[in-house]
Amino acid sequence: MNDRLETELRRGAGGGVGEGARRLVDRAVEEGLVSVAYTRTDSPFGDLLVATTKTGLVKVGFLHTGSEEAMLGELAERVSPRVLHAPARLDDARRQIDEYFGGRRRRFDLRTDRALIHGFARAVLAQTARIPYGSFLTYAEVAAEAGNPRAHRAAGSALARNPIPIVIPCHRVLRSGGVVGNYGGGPEMKARLLQMEGAEVAG
Repeated sequence: MNDRLETELRRGAGGGVGEGARRLVDRAVEEGLVSVAYTRTDSPFGDLLVATTKTGLVKVGFLHTGSEEAMLGELAERVSPRVLHAPARLDDARRQIDEYFGGRRRRFDLRTDRALIHGFARAVLAQTARIPYGSFLTYAEVAAEAGNPRAHRAAGSALARNPIPIVIPCHRVLRSGGVVGNYGGGPEMKARLLQMEGAEVAG
């Protein structure tokens, strides 16, 4: 480990936008000092925070409903304290998310890191990830497919805490009768995502 480099990163030198900052970030990545790389990307609903580890995409956060500071704090506490603004590490994720919002992508080809997902939520979100574009299931149906038909409320809680929305499409899980229900980005965003995908819902 390069102690001097790590000290410079902790002082915030890696957060700048100049060539020197970019070189510092590159060195940090090469020397294994970055466990979680993050950046922002835009969307029709405002900026998103996206973060990745060596395993895959670990976080997609809605910055119109949450703070960047809180999201980075969660990553530092629950994944690794070595969190660094390193946009180049997220180029592919940002491109695919942009294609999705532009109507040019129906399925993500991204590895995910589910370090923030535990217990029954893993089964729920694994089933959710399989719901096709333009389709939806109810909370009860997802709970049943995850192995516990009576656990629709637990399924709802798991979906509400989904750390990788859009890519793990929790917006495709609705209340009975096709009612949109709640969503981390807000019910209006959920309805618009479903409308964009051509899903017919009750509203």
